[in-house]
Amino acid sequence: MSSDSSIASAQQSGTFEIAGRTVHRLGFGAMRITGPGIWGEPADRAECVAVLRRAAELGVDFIDTADSYGPGISEEIIAEALHPYPDGLLIATKAGLTRQGPEQWTPVGRPAYLRQQAELSLRRLKLDRIELFQLHRIDAEVPLADQVGELKALQDEGKIGAIGLSEVSVDEIKAAREIAEIATVQNLYNLTNRQSEDVLRYCEAEGIGFIPWYPIAAGDLAKPGGAVDHVVQAHGATPSQVALAWLLAISPVVLPIPGTSKVSHLEENIGAAGLRLSDEQVAELTAAGK
Repeated sequence: MSSDSSIASAQQSGTFEIAGRTVHRLGFGAMRITGPGIWGEPADRAECVAVLRRAAELGVDFIDTADSYGPGISEEIIAEALHPYPDGLLIATKAGLTRQGPEQWTPVGRPAYLRQQAELSLRRLKLDRIELFQLHRIDAEVPLADQVGELKALQDEGKIGAIGLSEVSVDEIKAAREIAEIATVQNLYNLTNRQSEDVLRYCEAEGIGFIPWYPIAAGDLAKPGGAVDHVVQAHGATPSQVALAWLLAISPVVLPIPGTSKVSHLEENIGAAGLRLSDEQVAELTAAGK
């Protein structure tokens, strides 16, 4: 894989500290290196391996995955591509969603299950410790204190480093913080979906990393004459790059994790790290997206 100096580096996206580990803010989400419906093997495993290796070349040192992607397959491909891992790479994974088939996701937060999945993730990723371990969903059938408490126990044992949450409300974050320190929150958030705006602002105020999943969305804003199109024309960028650059611009705690199974698409996404939006452009995009 040749290096191209004309391609941006994730190093241009700035940094954020997760439990003492500094990472570049533009990371990589490894959900898409699986089959249709996030189920089974990807169509081109070799290309997915190449994507991960190219991401590392381009300065990505924060990779987000989950036991349920595949299930298991995303973690296995990460280890195949990058182990022994380069210095400074932080791999985050999650547990708490079970899979019954393509596009099927059922929360299970029983403590014994979360512990089992952490152990399996350690094995698949070939790690002695998972630096960021996230509760993928809160299971309504299990007390939150039991779910977060088990992650705290794993943390105390040295099997995981920091603890994260996913798809949570501000009240749920506050409740979890009564039990353990919460380093990151991963919620759906993008240019056209601001349903977690209050969560983002809470994370910003508290210094908690906010990981927006499904970060690339421009929709009608990318049509000719739309707000995204205005910025695309001004910078010679792509709609995806504009959507990611906006996320990087709106708050210093935002850690976008765009994912793909294609090297060319990865390189396009990383280009967002070098895209600097003016205050006026950020304001226009923010207003238009609402």
